Amino acid sequence: MTPGVPRHRDRGPDGTRRPGAAGELLVLPYTGEPPAGHVWQERRIPGEHGAMQSDLFATKNMAQPSPAAGMELQNDKCVKYTVNGECYARQGAMVAFRGNLKFEKKGQGVGNFLKRQVTGEGLALMSVSGQGEAWFAHEAENCFIIDIAPGDSLTVNGRNVLVFDAGLHYEIGVVRGAGMAGGGLFNSVFSGQGRLGVICEGTPIVIPVSQQAPVFVDTDAVVGWSAQLHTSLHRSQSFGSMIRGGSGEAVQLRLDGEGFVIVRPSEKQPATAGN
Repeated sequence: MTPGVPRHRDRGPDGTRRPGAAGELLVLPYTGEPPAGHVWQERRIPGEHGAMQSDLFATKNMAQPSPAAGMELQNDKCVKYTVNGECYARQGAMVAFRGNLKFEKKGQGVGNFLKRQVTGEGLALMSVSGQGEAWFAHEAENCFIIDIAPGDSLTVNGRNVLVFDAGLHYEIGVVRGAGMAGGGLFNSVFSGQGRLGVICEGTPIVIPVSQQAPVFVDTDAVVGWSAQLHTSLHRSQSFGSMIRGGSGEAVQLRLDGEGFVIVRPSEKQPATAGN
């Protein structure tokens, strides 16, 4: 048979009749015949010529009704938000929705706007309001949901924010100790109560920070950290090494105190939030 062309499910590869309803279409998700022992998915999707069948329609890939409003993982690359009111999301991160939803660009307030103009950092956000379901993702990066409780405060790099509850408070904060020379060391600080969906290129590393063991991280690799930690810039390269061309590890962000820091396994220069 021609690869990729549906065949009638009541005929086998040798032309003999299979048990089942005559005329039911089978869509092959690969080239060639099914491997020995392959179990066909029972999920069928109505189509123009009958009911299609494929591993694509496995239960884990199907969008299911949500029991309540709010945020949940659709899979490890996508967050689903059941909206009954309002939430905020990264501009351009919506990949699908259904229901009566409105998407509008959200302002950041005068203070945050001025900080973003000076630093180039910040959150390019949109508000999502109404009743319905929306799915959010960004470049197939891994997605994680963080529950923030009253008294908690989390600093997150703007490039790693995907979607969050409207009940959370956020502002653009300056990394203490970095000063204006820090350039891009201006992150978003979240507090209050609610859920925050973040994205990360690769599988993140969460490193505990203690008074006895401060942690040093590359400024291009940091995702976020406990907001109560003290931050400063640390130079691990001597002046002589810089003259000789440098090691590529000249300046790190130092974190002191009690808490944790989240690091991504990449130092690739990221795109700005909202792109």
